[in-house]
Amino acid sequence: MRIFGKWLGRLLLALVLAAVVVGVWKRDEITRLLAVNSLFLEDKIVFNFSHMDQAFLSTPVPRGNGPTAELAYGPEFTLPTLVDEWIAARDVTALVILKDGEIVYENYFKGTEAEDRRISWSVAKSYLSALLGILLDEGRIASLDDQVTQYAPSLIGTAYEGATIRNVLNMASGVTFDEDYLDKNSDINRMGRVIALGGELDEFTASLKETFAEPGTQWQYVSIDTHVISMVIRGATGRSIPDLLSEKVVAPMGLEHEPYYLTDGSGVAFVLGGLNLTTRDYARMGQMFLQNGRYNGKQIVPADWVAASTAASAPTAPGAIGYGYQWWIPQGADAGEFMARGVYGQYIYIDRAAGVVIATNSADRKFRDAGVSEQNIETFRLIRTILGET
Repeated sequence: MRIFGKWLGRLLLALVLAAVVVGVWKRDEITRLLAVNSLFLEDKIVFNFSHMDQAFLSTPVPRGNGPTAELAYGPEFTLPTLVDEWIAARDVTALVILKDGEIVYENYFKGTEAEDRRISWSVAKSYLSALLGILLDEGRIASLDDQVTQYAPSLIGTAYEGATIRNVLNMASGVTFDEDYLDKNSDINRMGRVIALGGELDEFTASLKETFAEPGTQWQYVSIDTHVISMVIRGATGRSIPDLLSEKVVAPMGLEHEPYYLTDGSGVAFVLGGLNLTTRDYARMGQMFLQNGRYNGKQIVPADWVAASTAASAPTAPGAIGYGYQWWIPQGADAGEFMARGVYGQYIYIDRAAGVVIATNSADRKFRDAGVSEQNIETFRLIRTILGET
């Protein structure tokens, strides 16, 4: 028994030491996995959304050495009580409103600050769309009707074979992908764990084999479609998304603070939701699109791409919200009314006719509840209407 006891003690000690070694070796991966699992907890979500680079791999998007583009303050706008109630109900953390290119309202909530670089979630998709439009105009990509495998050959033999660039821009690839954020075993959450554990998004994308419809025939929001756009851009240019976005969009705009992307284990940008900027800089993006792609004295995004990407071209259901090339078009939208939208309440809302841009960030854990999306759009339209009357 004494010999057995010594053997068992040594075995337990060896197991403990092995666990310690593995824990040290995989410490960063374990930390990121724990961050994924606690990212949306009620007591952590606000801080996390302003400090994503503390939990995940990231890379800067250099803003360049140019001066910051002016964003002047106009006449102060007082929010009506209904909007104040909406801010509280939707856990809004930042709200910047522009009228005719000037800030008429700016405020930060829940202990956040103006300099916080906030996670965009799917608002990032609209930035990638702008970059693709620039490259298309430059001839780096020949046609939206080219198959994605022409630029991303690693997708040959996957669910994306046969899909065109236009299909993935429209979220009409027909690829099966479970986007349920509340299901820990969904594809979107499996992808999150890939990022946390230092895996590769390209490899994850190439593992998708199933489709539910022919490309271009049916709209279904599939976030991984946006990563395919990234693969197309990288294949066409041989360059990274952060470098290209810096050169083509961020530096010309003259942003206040340097943005950053979350990345996977190979340094590839998490383009479908990992871009982080200040809320004022989100507002600048909205103002650029309000001005048909022109900002800071430069035509940054081609005007015809602004028009095409913000038109409801995707095969969405009749009477439902419209979708363009990674931009949303509200039901019953007026001409020039469109928005970028991300989960948990991230928006850039533009109404060109009213001269209004609304950039808002939130930590709304009830964003999926019935009627919340409609309430957000109604609130933006209320603000637009009141500003138009002042």
